[in-house]
Amino acid sequence: MSTPCFGALQARILRDGKCLPGGILKVDGFINHQIDPDLLEQMSVEFIRRFASVEFNKILTIEASGIAPAIMLGFLLHLPVVFAKKKKPSTMDNMLTTSVFSFTKNRSYDVCCSKDFLKPSDKVLFIDDFLANGNAAKGIIDLVQQAGAQLAGMGFLIEKSFQHGGDYLREQGIKVESLAVIKSLDNCTIEFA
Repeated sequence: MSTPCFGALQARILRDGKCLPGGILKVDGFINHQIDPDLLEQMSVEFIRRFASVEFNKILTIEASGIAPAIMLGFLLHLPVVFAKKKKPSTMDNMLTTSVFSFTKNRSYDVCCSKDFLKPSDKVLFIDDFLANGNAAKGIIDLVQQAGAQLAGMGFLIEKSFQHGGDYLREQGIKVESLAVIKSLDNCTIEFA
C-alpha cells in the first residue's frame, strides 16, 4: 500500500472536495477544472520524493486531467512529458493504440500515442489525477508494452481504494504511489485510508 496521505492534498479534499452519490468525488475547484498551481507544485515535489529511488526518463499521462500534474512534475525534473490522446489526430501516423473503459463516462474509447514519443529506450513514470478501477492505467500499461518501453511506476493524486484498481496494479508488481487514498465515500462522507 502507499505511504500515508499527503497532508496538504488531504486537507484540501476535506475543505473543497464535493462527494456525490455513486462514489464520485469532485475536485474540480482545485485539480481538474480550476487548478491550484501551488498545490500542484507541492504534490509534484511529493512525487519526486516518493519516486526518488526509481529511474525514469519520461513522464506519461492521459488527457485531459493528468496533463497538469504531469507537466508540473516534468518541469521540476526537466523531463519530457507525453500524453496519450483520446482522439486520433488526422496528422498522427506510426502510432500505438489501445482501448480504455471510462468509469466516469460509462463507455470505451481508444487512446493513442505516437511511436515517435514512446520508444523502447524509455523508462516511463505514469502520472494521473485519479485511480479508481484502474482502466486508464491498464491502457497505459498496454501502450508501454506495445512500445517495448519499461514502466518505472505509477503516481496518482487520488486513489479510491474501494474500487480496487490499486490492488490490481500492486499485484502486478508495479510501484504505485497515491497522494491521497480514499477508503470510502459511503453516504457522501469522505473517509481516508
